[in-house]
Amino acid sequence: MGQTLSEPVTTKQSACCRDENYLVGSSSMQGWRVKMEDCHVHILSLPEDPGTAFFAVYDGHGGKIVEAMEQGFLQLDEAMQADTVLRAERAGTTVIAILIKDNVLYSANAGDSRAIASVNGYLVELSRDHKPTLEDERKRIEAAGGWVEFNRVNGHLALSRALGDFKFKWNNTKTAEEQIVTAFPEVQKFEINKDWEFIVLACDGIWDVMTSHEVLDFIRNYIATQYNVNEDSHPRSRDSSIEDYSEDSDKGGKKNLEKATVDPELICEELLNHCLAPDALMGTGCDNMTAIVVCLLHGKPVSDLILRCQRKSHDTENLLHINR
Repeated sequence: MGQTLSEPVTTKQSACCRDENYLVGSSSMQGWRVKMEDCHVHILSLPEDPGTAFFAVYDGHGGKIVEAMEQGFLQLDEAMQADTVLRAERAGTTVIAILIKDNVLYSANAGDSRAIASVNGYLVELSRDHKPTLEDERKRIEAAGGWVEFNRVNGHLALSRALGDFKFKWNNTKTAEEQIVTAFPEVQKFEINKDWEFIVLACDGIWDVMTSHEVLDFIRNYIATQYNVNEDSHPRSRDSSIEDYSEDSDKGGKKNLEKATVDPELICEELLNHCLAPDALMGTGCDNMTAIVVCLLHGKPVSDLILRCQRKSHDTENLLHINR
């Protein structure tokens, strides 16, 4: 674990944006760490491709679209290595990026930040953590002249893919994809349909504390119970249950939901608060933390998402994973 402060920095940088298809919130917090090394981005409509949305979390430390995302990671890594200052830094960053175009989601991951989705309340893993203990990662590491010790690359780095970390990219007989630590991302494709409720991107500061299922349930419960009935109201009390509001809907509460909305940035803030360790002795909960929640509206009002999250999990037969 890195150096820690005597008291955590709990000030958060939060933001929210939306259009007819997405309601997006984000929040980041330095926590117990001496420096804030995370950054993130959410773009609802790319300037050169208005029908495409892009979301990403970067966690710093000491098809054509698929090919473009792969090359984008490698080219950024090359640009960092060409910079004399960055090359001298013993540092790197993980990246988890999501691009959505024509109802197809592309997930590009290098490192141990992670993305998940809720589909009718069921968990869909959108990425795989790149750890040196994975068989395919270990084989690449050893083939490039490295080793895995104490579950770390050369006994030091706890992840096996990253931008930067150039001290692990010295083997001139290997391509960029074959280095001990590579910036080459693992890209997966998924088809989005009306059953998709929300997407979560977060750094390992979240995933080291909570499982993917726990994060999904935390956010889905928040959407189901902590909504605003109108712009002037406050979120409902967190000690209320999903069932209580489902019963309200049967008594005419659905009419009250017509103008209801949720604040995804507040969901992210609550998630960060939940993961923050009470002291710096615990190990987990002491890292920088960043999370993005992307609510999928499918052109419908937010109330439709709230009602869907109030229901129990349904069948996911319509979920289609597109293999590369």
